[in-house]
Amino acid sequence: MLGRMSPRLATFLMFLLNGAVFGTWASRVPALATQVGANEGVLGLALLGASAGLAFMAPVAARICAVYGSRWVLIGSTLLCPLLLPVLALSQSPLQLGLSLVALGASVAAMDVSMNIAAVTVVRDLRRPLMPQFHAGFSVGGLIGSLGSAAAAQAQWAPMRHFLVAALVGLVVTAIVVRSIPGGVGERHRQETTERASVLKSPVLWLLASVALCSAIAEGAAADWSALFMVRERGMGDGAAAYAYAGFSVTMALARWFGEPVQQRLGPHRLLAAGGGLAATGLALAVLVPFPAAGYVGFALAGLGLAFSFPVVMDLASETGKRADGSGGERELGLVTTNALVWQACRRDLQDARAPHPLRPAGAAH
Repeated sequence: MLGRMSPRLATFLMFLLNGAVFGTWASRVPALATQVGANEGVLGLALLGASAGLAFMAPVAARICAVYGSRWVLIGSTLLCPLLLPVLALSQSPLQLGLSLVALGASVAAMDVSMNIAAVTVVRDLRRPLMPQFHAGFSVGGLIGSLGSAAAAQAQWAPMRHFLVAALVGLVVTAIVVRSIPGGVGERHRQETTERASVLKSPVLWLLASVALCSAIAEGAAADWSALFMVRERGMGDGAAAYAYAGFSVTMALARWFGEPVQQRLGPHRLLAAGGGLAATGLALAVLVPFPAAGYVGFALAGLGLAFSFPVVMDLASETGKRADGSGGERELGLVTTNALVWQACRRDLQDARAPHPLRPAGAAH
């Protein structure tokens, strides 16, 4: 029998698996479009299914986690996400693809909300600012998923064969970590949490949700437009231009992985403000200084500045709903996460309605 691993490692692997699932299916959108015979406009409508699933399930998952704890929501959604990949590959029409994406989007939303709540549980237990490291796991998972998709496409694997292998790997990872997933609030808070506090009336929470939204917009803009900007405005070739977004992604991932001492020294509020200022400076440098080198440096600085925005906002949002015994914050996390998830889903749908191509997993709101 497999031994128990630390809740920290188990939660990190859940973030990694979430990113890998997204990187896997998103990078095979062109193959799925060909399989169902969808043109650009029809494919954009089919991809709205993911947005619908995300928008519906994120707040529902937050409420369920508040009552029953995040553990079973995370286990259920983590099992369901890989299993839905082959279902996606069964689609033979745009309608079937859209309905499959509704289910997958809902499962991803439930996993996203519950894994963030599980991460908050670990952060509180260890009393360390580890949220950025967990979100670095999502980026690593997205990279693994997209690289696996590239290899599968190069080997001319059909989506079904590829997704079956990916689902098997996902289920094995889940089986390894399932006993170590932290449990969240648990049964003892069921009666307390049925008396729902009105999180919608909290100005601080809406401010945090706005910061998360701005972070998602900036990350999405870098994912969608950095390479195109370098080609059209700075005269770079396609290959060289791609390094602009690579620099953005690398600095973000490194800052999240190694940034714990910085967060401990500055604290969440000053880190959030400093990061926002650095990101704005980097983007301004890239846009206003008409030299390619400024573009590369600017996007790298933007990645560094935005690295902590979403994870730190998750930390602060959970604190607004923290109870005296150290639990709570599930609905608050749900509101902020829903805000960013829906924006990212809508952004991807608009993008793919224009021109379907392999999506960039690292551009997700993490």
